[in-house]
Amino acid sequence: MTSTKVSRVIKAPRKAIYRALIDPKALAKWRVPDDMTGRMHEFDLRPGGRYRMSLTYTASEGAPGKTTADTDTFEGRFVELVPDEKVVEAIVFEADDTKFGGVMTLTSSLVEADGGTLVTMEHDNLPPGVRPEDNELGTTMSLRKLAALVE
Repeated sequence: MTSTKVSRVIKAPRKAIYRALIDPKALAKWRVPDDMTGRMHEFDLRPGGRYRMSLTYTASEGAPGKTTADTDTFEGRFVELVPDEKVVEAIVFEADDTKFGGVMTLTSSLVEADGGTLVTMEHDNLPPGVRPEDNELGTTMSLRKLAALVE
């Protein structure tokens, strides 16, 4: 099982960051690598609730998508919601290729830190088709966008 963990101190209170973790419009803006756009299709915020989101490459020379030639679509399920502290999600990519199969767990943790909040995003059970270094880079980009949104 492959895992990645990326952290960043964001100069904002935990409450503001938590709101951005559970707001569908905010997620479509910040949880997207630089070369992609996000679109939330469905969103049911509650433990056991599901959401469905697509990330689409903005340039034709982007990496190949998992769902279509230029898009990664995935379904998430909220496993745990701890206000202002943690969001745990189970994520499944929509893909015909089995190397992108399986359930990946994303745990987003918020901890008080000097000057703001330490945000840690840990992905467990990455599908074999997702390179850890690509996942870390995409997560780093997303955390930068999250910081820009809430700071």
